[in-house]
Amino acid sequence: MPDDVRLPAMNEAAGGRAANAGMPQNSSLERLAPGLYLVATPIGNLEDITLRALRVLKQADLIACEDTRHTQKLLNHYGITTRTVSYHEHNEATRAAELVKQLQQGARVALVTDAGMPGISDPGYRLITLAIENGLLVVPIPGASAFLSALVASGLPIDSFRFSGFLPAKRGERRVALEAIKSSSYTQVFYEAPHRIADSLTDVVEVLGVGRHVVIAREVTKVHEEFLRGPAGEVLEILKARDSVKGEITLLIGKAEQADAQTVVGMRLSLRQRMEQIMAQDKVDEKTALKKVAKERGVSKSEAYREMHRGERNGKPC
Repeated sequence: MPDDVRLPAMNEAAGGRAANAGMPQNSSLERLAPGLYLVATPIGNLEDITLRALRVLKQADLIACEDTRHTQKLLNHYGITTRTVSYHEHNEATRAAELVKQLQQGARVALVTDAGMPGISDPGYRLITLAIENGLLVVPIPGASAFLSALVASGLPIDSFRFSGFLPAKRGERRVALEAIKSSSYTQVFYEAPHRIADSLTDVVEVLGVGRHVVIAREVTKVHEEFLRGPAGEVLEILKARDSVKGEITLLIGKAEQADAQTVVGMRLSLRQRMEQIMAQDKVDEKTALKKVAKERGVSKSEAYREMHRGERNGKPC
């Protein structure tokens, strides 16, 4: 167990009482164990950083940064004077080897990117895997994440989702990627550049349909935070009416309403009829059938249950 999370040592002579009783666990007086610490940093609001992350940044021997100038603003804000070094996509190959050598010599290295968790559509993978291959300690220090923040506030189903980084920049490749999720039963999450979002959403409309539910999360946690939710066609018109679109963007695409041919037929049936069909075909009970119909229609099981009984009370198929 690394030193930064160890429990206080027990003093047997003192009857089992902790030798450092009264000192809070994970105290700033404890030194980090030598190793690589993957530190999540704010994605906008500087207050979105954990106490543990601040302690690690203060106690590290070195902070490897995607952009030292950007990270220095965060360090200055919290009065952290730890030495920094650049680690970005253009110097990963050489710098990763240099950092691993320092780790092997007992260094405590914190890895940060400009925003969010290292390695998530940001530099870090090469260093992390090299450290693991060399048997070095690798410790995640969790915190802010743009795609997770956007996802939980999107209003789209989050029982199953897929994050795929940035959509391809080229239109042909992007449309191929969208075709691949046309019948997806997952909420799809992508990052997108502001100057490409209108083109990407146009492709969403043309490939997935004007009614496919989407959410654009822009500038999450920042002053101009914005969520645009609705059918792809409507959201596209909102974007087209603007002179320009700025800021960090996460694009979320809802599940396909009709995931396969069987579901297409099922959607034409009333909820009760579809349940009875599933019960007969799959030899399952009503509860299991209701759960499956709810998933097909993109609603919760409780909502499907209420919908079914509303229809029965009104004397209409539902």
